[in-house]
Amino acid sequence: MPVQLLPETPSQTAGPYVHIGLALEAAGNPPREQEIWNEMAKPGAPGEHILLMGHVYDGNGHLIRDSFLEFWQANHEGVYDSDYDLDKPFNSFGRTATTDVGEWTLKTIKPGTLNNAAGVPMAAHINVSLFARGINIHLQTRLYFDDEAEANALDPVLNLIEQPQRRETLIAKRCTVDGKLAYRFDIRVQGEAETVFFDF
Repeated sequence: MPVQLLPETPSQTAGPYVHIGLALEAAGNPPREQEIWNEMAKPGAPGEHILLMGHVYDGNGHLIRDSFLEFWQANHEGVYDSDYDLDKPFNSFGRTATTDVGEWTLKTIKPGTLNNAAGVPMAAHINVSLFARGINIHLQTRLYFDDEAEANALDPVLNLIEQPQRRETLIAKRCTVDGKLAYRFDIRVQGEAETVFFDF
């Protein structure tokens, strides 16, 4: 009997219910007892503690209030930790979501530099995945820091982007919030100043 191949399942977007399933607190629901969320670094974690925050905009410049973001980064020594444990002071993986006011936040530490597979040093960065309604496949980008200008200028991934003004879409801007170090990183899905996305 010949093998019958099933047709490909149609693509579906991540929304509009991404908050209800993946970001319970952002949807106004009680959180789960064990939840991977937006505190990647607890107070006792070694390294420079920072607050990341930003907005997500659609192609018309409107806030996307129900997007979901995932982050993957090295620790302050430039080492990734794949062993996730809620009891540890730092985990390399975290999640957050935009709220009703359209802003997301993440508590973490500033990552250290590390080498790519070819042994070339990369500037401190955080990998970001974005899920939202209207997006069939999540978008992947990187967040770099504006106070790492020398390392950024030599970063092999940033240098893949030919236009300098496009590189700026990956640079988080240093600021302070309540006297604490923070960086603002806004993501634009389409339109003018669209964030650079990668096909990893």
